[in-house]
Amino acid sequence: MRKLLAYPLTILYFIVFGITLLIFHPIQWFCLRVFGYQAHKKSVDILNWFLMRCLNILGTRFTFNNPHQIPTDSPCIIVSNHQSMYDIPPIIWYMRKHHGKFISKKELGSGIPSISFNLKYGGGALIDRKNPEQAISAIRKLGKYAEENTRSVVIFPEGTRSRDGHPKKFKTAGLKVLIEEMPSALIVPISINNSWKTLQYGKFPMGIGAHIKYQVHEPFAVKDLTVGEVLQKVESDIVGGIVKTPL
Repeated sequence: MRKLLAYPLTILYFIVFGITLLIFHPIQWFCLRVFGYQAHKKSVDILNWFLMRCLNILGTRFTFNNPHQIPTDSPCIIVSNHQSMYDIPPIIWYMRKHHGKFISKKELGSGIPSISFNLKYGGGALIDRKNPEQAISAIRKLGKYAEENTRSVVIFPEGTRSRDGHPKKFKTAGLKVLIEEMPSALIVPISINNSWKTLQYGKFPMGIGAHIKYQVHEPFAVKDLTVGEVLQKVESDIVGGIVKTPL
């Protein structure tokens, strides 16, 4: 019965989601071309608030628990596990004061209204997963930009999303580069739970009634630990906050 109900709700979701992306594409273009970075960023923040509301159609709820007063005058490396594409809008919205920039595969840089425009012109990094040299160079460039402009970088070290909620082994090459290029940064670990349930049936129909929970762990400064200690601590914090589900 639950899966049957998911079919009409998914169709409605896709319609509203698509309309939202189409509306915000020219808004982003206008904000960036006419008013510049700050206006474009605000348009992206608002877009992601609306994308969360689109997911409410499926009965999806969000809880974002951040008890920490994270300073906005320092760049951050926001590190999280990755369970679905729907992990992203709440991070953008709830962490909007920190100007998060994403590392995305290059295929997302074209063909998707609003999303591709932001990835190309919003300050993130588009990487070729088949070309490690290009990927590291793009991440290094993003890290330098974030350090110099007090921005933040969001990275999912698992690389690809976990389809059942169980964390994959962290790939640390990109994170190491960010640590090198952002010596004044704070590491902000985040554990995400239940996002995978939005795709538990696949892309159609989508899962309904998921309660996606975000737990922001205590930030710590890159400079206070060795690179190895940073990598160990951030993975431990994130994995420790993931609720284990039966396979």
